[in-house]
Amino acid sequence: MKHSLQVTLILLTFFLLAQMIGLGVIYNYIDHGQSMNGETIFKDLPIGERPEIQNNYSYIYAIVAIGLGTMFVLFLLRHKLTWVWRIWFLMAIALALIISFTAFIPAIIATVLGITLAVWRIFKPNFWVQNLTELFIYGGLAAIFVPLFSVVTVSILMVIIAFYDAYAVWKSKHMITLAKEQTKAKVFAGLYIPYTMKLPSGKHSRSKKGVKTAILGGGDIGFPLIFAGVIMVEMGVWQSMIIPFFALAGLAFLLLRSDEKKFYPAMPFISTACLLGLGLIYLIQYLS
Repeated sequence: MKHSLQVTLILLTFFLLAQMIGLGVIYNYIDHGQSMNGETIFKDLPIGERPEIQNNYSYIYAIVAIGLGTMFVLFLLRHKLTWVWRIWFLMAIALALIISFTAFIPAIIATVLGITLAVWRIFKPNFWVQNLTELFIYGGLAAIFVPLFSVVTVSILMVIIAFYDAYAVWKSKHMITLAKEQTKAKVFAGLYIPYTMKLPSGKHSRSKKGVKTAILGGGDIGFPLIFAGVIMVEMGVWQSMIIPFFALAGLAFLLLRSDEKKFYPAMPFISTACLLGLGLIYLIQYLS
C-alpha cells in the first residue's frame, strides 16, 4: 500500500468530494432555461467569455497548453524564480475559486472569498486551507473548459494524458521533479495530506527530519472532472455521476496496489477507469 489506510481514505474522500462539488459547479453554470433541442447553453463566467476553440481540435490545444505550462513552471522553479510562480499561482487559484463560488453565491461575495482564500493559501498555508480550496478549484476550471469538448475529444484527451503522465513519471521523471519543487516552494497544486496534518516548512522528505506526506497532483483531479462534466452536458446528469466513482476506483486501485517507496502516474489508472465508466453508460443506454 502506498500510504497508511487512514491517509489513503482521507485522500480518496477529498478526491471524491472535489469531483462531486465540481459537477455541482458545472450544473449550476448550465442555463437550463435557454438549453433546448439537445443544445446546452452555458451562463457567462464572472471573469468574461470562454476561449473560442473548435470542439474537434480542443484536445490538441489542451495538450499544447499543458506542455508549455509545465515547461514554464519547471523553468521558474529550477531558476529559483519562486516569487513569479507564487504570483501566477495566486492569480490562478483566485480566478478558479471565484468562478466556482459564483455558481452558488453572489459574485461580489464569491470574489472577496476567492481572493481571501487564495492569499491565505499562498502566504499562510496549512492542511485545511490547502485541501479545502482544492475541493472548489477544479470546478471553476471545469466550468471554463467543459464547453470546449465533446465526448469524443475529451476521451482522446484522457488517453493522451494517460500516456503523457506515464512518460513524465517513469521515463523523463520531470513530473516528479515538478512535484518536489512545488512542495519545497509550498505552492503545490493538488491534494496534500501530511501524516502530521500540518504543511511542512522545509524539505520534501520521508526521513525523521521531514514530514511524510501523501500527494495527488491537480491534473489527477481536474481531468476526470472535465471528463464527467462533458458527459453531463452531452449525455445527462445521472450518467455523469457514474464517472467519479469509476475514477475513485481507479485511484484506489493504484494506492492500494502500489509500493510506498516508488512514484506512480495516476492518470493511466484514472483514465482507464473513466473510459470503463463511459462504456458502462453506453451499455446501460443500449439495454434501455
